[in-house]
Amino acid sequence: MERPECRATADRTLSRPRCRRPPRPRPGPPLEPPALALSGARLCPPSRPCQPCLRVRLALPAAGLSDVRGLQLNFLELGSNRAGWLQVWRRHRAPGSSPWQVQFDCFPAESGRQVLVSLRTIPDRGLAISRSHLLAAERSGPVFTHAWVPEERAIEVWVPEGPALMVRLCHQLALECEELPRPFHRQVLVLGGRRVSLPYEFLVPCLCIEASYPHHDSPRSKHCPFRDQPAAYGPELWSSVRFHDYSASGKDQMAMVLSASCPLRPRAILCWREAAAETAPCHDVPNSTANEEEQAYTLDKVDVHPQLCFRFSYGNSSHVECPHRPETAWNVSVSTRGLQLHLRLTSSVPAAFSAALCQRRGGQCEPETPLYTVTQLEGSAPGELALLLPVQILGSCVLVWRSDVRFARKQLLCPDVSRRHFGLLGLALALGLVVTVLLLNCRGAWRPATGAPGGRPVLLLYSPDSEEHLGLVCALAERLRTGLGCDVHLDLWEAGGVGQAGALPWLYAQRGRVGRQHGTVLLLWSRGSARLFRRWRVGGADGTPGDAHDVFGAAMACLHGELEVAGCGGGWVLAYFSRLCSPRDIPRPLRPLPTYRLPRQLPGLLGALRGSPPAPRRCRGRAGGLMHQLLEVGAREGSPQPPGVAAGT
Repeated sequence: MERPECRATADRTLSRPRCRRPPRPRPGPPLEPPALALSGARLCPPSRPCQPCLRVRLALPAAGLSDVRGLQLNFLELGSNRAGWLQVWRRHRAPGSSPWQVQFDCFPAESGRQVLVSLRTIPDRGLAISRSHLLAAERSGPVFTHAWVPEERAIEVWVPEGPALMVRLCHQLALECEELPRPFHRQVLVLGGRRVSLPYEFLVPCLCIEASYPHHDSPRSKHCPFRDQPAAYGPELWSSVRFHDYSASGKDQMAMVLSASCPLRPRAILCWREAAAETAPCHDVPNSTANEEEQAYTLDKVDVHPQLCFRFSYGNSSHVECPHRPETAWNVSVSTRGLQLHLRLTSSVPAAFSAALCQRRGGQCEPETPLYTVTQLEGSAPGELALLLPVQILGSCVLVWRSDVRFARKQLLCPDVSRRHFGLLGLALALGLVVTVLLLNCRGAWRPATGAPGGRPVLLLYSPDSEEHLGLVCALAERLRTGLGCDVHLDLWEAGGVGQAGALPWLYAQRGRVGRQHGTVLLLWSRGSARLFRRWRVGGADGTPGDAHDVFGAAMACLHGELEVAGCGGGWVLAYFSRLCSPRDIPRPLRPLPTYRLPRQLPGLLGALRGSPPAPRRCRGRAGGLMHQLLEVGAREGSPQPPGVAAGT
């Protein structure tokens, strides 16, 4: 981002000075250093009448002034004794130094007054230059009238009978009235009693009409009729501005530089655009005002995105400008795995991401607790990150955003649950219904002894080998928690803790807690578990999992250690669903564990988890029959239909 090479400060008698590169060569012949040149000019501040002022041009050599960091100009208007000062500083000390070339526009003074100007260096190196200048008394300028013709996008100028006038349109800056860009720049000689039509490009507040006599150094008259015209603050004002985008995702910074025809200093805040279309609403982000310096607007700690934009406001109008680059620093996709949402994140910069489930209500989707977080550390190679979120309500959406910046977009993802997923969800919910019915009908059989506290902890472990198995795992865990009152620990419900600590430390911490509270580790087995167990035995001969995020491998390592020490897995229980597994799929080293076949032995499993005697036979038979019926319905719902068969309505 290019900036002027200086900064300026002044006392209260002068308006805030601003350094800028001259848009064209400075007026007058070049100065030979050292030189201090003074000349009269006119200062036309916005919404105020023009007044005479003193322009200062300065040139100093580099020799002998290499350590000079700034200059100070002192002004004194004789007669009124009004004084002022201006300091100009170099932003950077150039190698080998370079000559000073300064033009100040300008010091306001009364017509007919003499002004003294003196110069010194900062720090003082003994260089002192003084000059004085008499501002000539102003003569009356030429007279003309004008009319705005909006349908022709032009201004008509009438010159009364008398001498001819040179007429033009210009943009009034702080000091000069600069010519319009081509092809709209025209300076026309209009004879007395004639008129001329001057076209303009944009209707802006600083558009003025200037007239002068043809001879050299003629007095000038100027009218700026659009300063109070509401039409001048509409869309054309922003069309006249060029926006240069320097936003960078790698720096987490929004940055834009304005090039405007009028000396504007609009206010800029962040807003979030709902869609990529320019007509989409853009919602303001609270407490996000950008910093402005020399028409450069910056805001740090921003997740740069094409729909996270600046809203510029000036007067009663505003304009939304979004980053010009379409690429983003990160992307996310979502897929469903039973009762689980799998987020896949890719990021080109080190970042932390948070996610939360939400339910759509009235067009809004507010995040719900808990929050899930994953971090890509600085210095690591760009790659994929993963987050697993449990889904407890059908139709849940998820919000994802960067949590390591101050201003970030929240991306809403609502996965499409296909018919196949509905079947698996129905199968999982069927298990929940069975457990609920079983608890309602047989709760007396599992009532703990008098005084025994309820809510014994259960650490539920499994192998994520199929969506069907995963759906049953989630459903069983939820019903054990809500129906039986067990304190269930499931990695899907503690994704943030697993991701931060790692699978092995998390598992051993949970195993220790369950053991201290006389709880149970429930291992749900399947055919996929058997395959993973054989793979673990080959790759984990040392008793440790090969993958830091492999909870099943960590569970096998933990159980392997306990079996070697005690010869039996005290506090461990194994269960399997008969439609997903058979007794032959249970490895020989695990067969000493108490084993329950589901759904037939579901009452016995529930009794083991509560530490109560087995349930009556009537409960076991009722649970088994109901479970078989619901599993058959779930199998039909979850199985794909043959081609050409349409779903009924």
